[in-house]
Amino acid sequence: MRHDRFHGRFESEGRDCEAPGCEEEGEFRAPGSRGPSFDGPGDWRWFCLEHVRAFNAGYDFFEGMSADEILDAQSPVSGWRSNARVYSGLGDDGPRWADFDDPLDAISARAKNIRGDREKQWKQDAEARQRGLSAQDRRALEELGLGYDADRPALRRRYSELVRRYHPDRNGGDRTHETRLQRVVDAYQHLRKARRFV
Repeated sequence: MRHDRFHGRFESEGRDCEAPGCEEEGEFRAPGSRGPSFDGPGDWRWFCLEHVRAFNAGYDFFEGMSADEILDAQSPVSGWRSNARVYSGLGDDGPRWADFDDPLDAISARAKNIRGDREKQWKQDAEARQRGLSAQDRRALEELGLGYDADRPALRRRYSELVRRYHPDRNGGDRTHETRLQRVVDAYQHLRKARRFV
């Protein structure tokens, strides 16, 4: 099915107009009885040009809404404080949309949060370079929950602690933490051979 985006026409092969008694091709779509939702894009009805024009002339987006709901839907910032997925993404530690009366305040707070995270990351990167840590060293330290200033005894203590916590023998044979345990072992094996800990 090819879509002619300038005219809203879809080329159809054998799809008839759904208007009763019409024998023209159904090349234009109109909303069906089920609108878009979490379950998918919804239903479409197909009409010829004449009948889609008639449908559009009688279509009322606000049908069934109260006056307040209509006013709210017409607002340029309609729905910005909702929990819809499109307005999510502030992060777990970021401000919530509902904390603000003005969407611009929410956007500003989000920008400050991003800038703060970025500055924190730059400082960590600079410290890691200063200490001679590679990217792999940093990932391994994060996996073990150790700071950049950790020494060999701290590395051994932390490794022992995590192995005791995640090993199946210490958890009644429960193997659900096996993947985490393997990551801990890999991180330790990398760090114990790293220049910094030799």
